[in-house]
Amino acid sequence: MNSFIVQTSLFIGIIPALVLLYIGLKGYDGYFKDKLIFLTFIVGIIIGTITVAIEYFTRTVGVFYILLFPILEQLFKTIVLNLGRFQEKQETTIYGLSLGLGFGSVFVPASIMGLESLDLTFLAAIIGSLGLLLFHAGTGVLIGYGVYSKKLPKYLTITILLHLVITTLTLITTLTQSSYLQIIFILYGILVFWYAITKIMPRILNEAQRRKRTQKHIEIKSK
Repeated sequence: MNSFIVQTSLFIGIIPALVLLYIGLKGYDGYFKDKLIFLTFIVGIIIGTITVAIEYFTRTVGVFYILLFPILEQLFKTIVLNLGRFQEKQETTIYGLSLGLGFGSVFVPASIMGLESLDLTFLAAIIGSLGLLLFHAGTGVLIGYGVYSKKLPKYLTITILLHLVITTLTLITTLTQSSYLQIIFILYGILVFWYAITKIMPRILNEAQRRKRTQKHIEIKSK
C-alpha cells in the first residue's frame, strides 16, 4: 500500500501544479520563455525536496518551526529568483509562479508519505497539501514581483508573514489532532493564489502597456 500511496501522491502533486501553471500563464504569451518556465519548475521541485529533507531532520526544533520553516522556505525561493539574470525583469514575476508550483508540488507526497491507508486522514492530507501548493505558487509570484520591482525586502517579509498562518495552523492541527482543519489550508491557499494571479501578475501587463505608450509618445515627439 505504501508504494501505491507514494506513486499516487507524486501524481496528485505534479498534475495539479501543471494545470495551475497552464491556467496562470493564460494571457501572458510573449512575456516569458518556455525554456525558463520549464527550468524554474524543475528547480522548484529540487529546492522543494531539499527543503522537505531539511525540515524532516530538524523537526525536533519544536514550536520554533512556526517561524524557522517560513523563513527557510521563502528564502530558498528568493535565492533562485534573485539571481542576476532575473533581477529587474518583468517576467521574473511569472517565473515566480512556475518556481512556486514546482516547489509546492513536493509537499503532496511529503504530507502523506507516512500514511498507511486511503482513509479520511489520507484525504485530509491531500486537501491540505494542495492548499500548500496553491500557497507556494502565490508566494512565488509575490517574491518574483518583489525582485522585479526592487522591493524584495517588502515582499519577502509579506510572504514570511503569510506563511506564519500556515505553520500556526499546522501546530493547532497537531495539538487538536483534527484532520478536518485541513480544509482551512485549501481555503487559505486559494485566497493567496487568487490574489497573486489577479492582483499582482496583471501589474506587469499594465506596466508593459504604459511603457509602450510612453515610447510611442517619445517617438512621435522626436519626429
